[in-house]
Amino acid sequence: MLKRGVLLLSSCWKHYGMLLHLEDNKFPQQYTELLEQYLSGIQFYADNYAEESPRNKESGRETIIFFLNCLALLLGRLHGKQFETTIEEYGSRLSEAIISQLNSVDDEVIDSSLCIFKAVIFRTNSSLSKHSADIRQINVLLPMLLDLLDERDSAAKAVIKLLAEYCSISSDTQCLGEILKRLISGNVSQKRNAVDFISDLIHMSMQSDTVLPPPIWQHLSCHLLEFLQDEQMVISTQASSLIPLIDPSFTLPALVCLIYSPLERVHSLASGTLIALLKNYKHNPDVICLLLDCLSKPSENPDICDAADGVEGKKTDIDRVLKLLPEWSKMVEDWKVMIGPLIDKLFAEPSNAVIVRFLSSISEHLASATDFVFQRIISYSRRQKDPDEGVYPNYDAPEGQIDLFKRLCPLLVVRLLPLQVFNDLNSSALYDELPTKLAHDDECLRTQSTECVAGLLINRALSKFEFEDVRRLAAELCGRIHPKVLIPIMSYQLKNATSAKDLLKIKACLFSICTSLLVNGTDAYAHPDMFWICKATETILLWPSVDGDDISKAQHGCIDCLALMLCTELQATKAVKNSISIEVCFEQSIVSSGDSLTKGSVCSYVIHHLVCGEDISVMLGRNEVVKAHHSFRLCMANVLISACQKVPCASKKPFVSKILPRVLHSVEEIANSEVRSACIQVFFSMVYHLKSLVLPYSSDLLKVSIKSLREGSEKERIAGAKLLASLMASEEAVLQKISGGLVDARTLLQDICSSDLPLDVRKMCQRLLVCLTSL
Repeated sequence: MLKRGVLLLSSCWKHYGMLLHLEDNKFPQQYTELLEQYLSGIQFYADNYAEESPRNKESGRETIIFFLNCLALLLGRLHGKQFETTIEEYGSRLSEAIISQLNSVDDEVIDSSLCIFKAVIFRTNSSLSKHSADIRQINVLLPMLLDLLDERDSAAKAVIKLLAEYCSISSDTQCLGEILKRLISGNVSQKRNAVDFISDLIHMSMQSDTVLPPPIWQHLSCHLLEFLQDEQMVISTQASSLIPLIDPSFTLPALVCLIYSPLERVHSLASGTLIALLKNYKHNPDVICLLLDCLSKPSENPDICDAADGVEGKKTDIDRVLKLLPEWSKMVEDWKVMIGPLIDKLFAEPSNAVIVRFLSSISEHLASATDFVFQRIISYSRRQKDPDEGVYPNYDAPEGQIDLFKRLCPLLVVRLLPLQVFNDLNSSALYDELPTKLAHDDECLRTQSTECVAGLLINRALSKFEFEDVRRLAAELCGRIHPKVLIPIMSYQLKNATSAKDLLKIKACLFSICTSLLVNGTDAYAHPDMFWICKATETILLWPSVDGDDISKAQHGCIDCLALMLCTELQATKAVKNSISIEVCFEQSIVSSGDSLTKGSVCSYVIHHLVCGEDISVMLGRNEVVKAHHSFRLCMANVLISACQKVPCASKKPFVSKILPRVLHSVEEIANSEVRSACIQVFFSMVYHLKSLVLPYSSDLLKVSIKSLREGSEKERIAGAKLLASLMASEEAVLQKISGGLVDARTLLQDICSSDLPLDVRKMCQRLLVCLTSL
């Protein structure tokens, strides 16, 4: 027995030595004979030891491993024509002999068998990249190989790698189709094998010189997107990790569709997959542009599924995608690479609202490349043709709509930028040389440079022949310009526009100044040129007007401007100090008000013009003095009403204490009933908007209300009724303070209801009486 074992071991080493080039003598003459021996040995032991006892079976396994190793070494020793001839003659027999060994439970048997299969199928014993696969062999073997993929075992794992390697270098799409067709509709094991096959194929193709054709990538993508929705978490999770490795053009449209899925499991996985995909292509703007196309034009993309038009609506669906992007944006290292193409895309598709919303979501990153963004805007705007003078834009014409969006889109990009970027007076792209030139060159006040964004905004805001929407947005954005640049220019332009009664330019100037007061607060208000703006508003408010006409609209802008100045003044102590110089200038414009003018602030100025009982003359020019009629005083009341709605929380208390007692004290002395009615409207607005802050004055307000109801004109009675209603709807503390006077109010309301006063007054008092009875 021992002697037989030694002889066997000696025989094995003899074969190994010969195959490993240790002995070379007769190999070229006898390799076909050796091949026959090894094949016969494998077949013999496979047929005769399958049902033997465990000890004999183990012996047979070891012998089969010996023959497989010998066979692999033999094929490895063949060169050129020898190998080709051998595979051509013995390929089918090798495959038939080896296929059964893939069912082995022994990994070593499987590995050796797989090595031989590769030599047969790929027709090479060297680098695969330089050879093609044998389609004939795979067509014969495929049914048998597919049978091995029904379970999750070592044989399946080996076959998956073999088939993936074959598909990675072959243009045989039929084989790929057969593999996936067999597996994707099967049981869980088959589906997992399918995902493993796709995974191996993707990773092999990434490392191979051979490029898979687009139809194969499309095929793989479709199946992975299906697996992403699979109920088996292990399958959907693996699919999620593979999709980001594929060219986004194959996966992105349908992936966006899955984010809209009502199934939380699918939505969550699809969202994570999209983020991973975007991170893989974080420096490729084309991918983001493709994503924006998917969101912008779902109807044009057949890959977008019906879920995109789900119950939540398209807008909500887009939000579900856009809210994922901040996590991607954290990974982008060079925003200049991304921002340029994205802004260019907006300029190419100016009506695409999705691009604007996307840019809004990355506005903080736009700010990190502000000069780059501004240069892009300037370059684009320079290529645009300015509207022809005398030709007003036509909104209704299709080409007019296109032109409108083209004119709007650079302004939309500016609006996306954070406010702080406008504080950099040294930015040449934003301001050019305006900050230094304004100090000594009046020409800058008249015409603006087209080589900076500030000039672009001002020009479009003031252009008579610009689209109204463009003009309005540009005027709003002008309010962001640093006050040191904006206020001198707008002061000059407003003064000239007032002299020429250019209402369009007046409204644009006032809008930009109001925005500047909102955005820049004290910095805008304290500018010395603000006096000239206030002087222009005086002039405009003195013009005769009719409700709804253009002059009336300009006057509303003046009222809002003064209201914002008043609120800003209350908001900052420094502004109040600076406002003294402004008020002194106001006083110089008063011709006959004498010592009665209260000095110190815009607030005092507005109150004075509202309650002053004497004629007020305002100097409009060197030789022109106009009396301020009662409509000017009504405008002052409207300034206070507007301010009630705009005053910030921190300034509400001083607002009440500065205004309410002074107007209360003077209202009974006002002779004009319309002005008295306007004052009562001011009281109503203060009670309505400032609520419990009027508590110290609530009893006096009730007295004014009752007196106006008892003695006033129709307008005063209606205003008094509204004031009473507002007091009755106030907080508990106010109600308690006025409770004693409500008895008199009830009696008065009863008398009015039974009187012959105008119907509107009586109806309002009837409603108040019902409310008062229910208290």
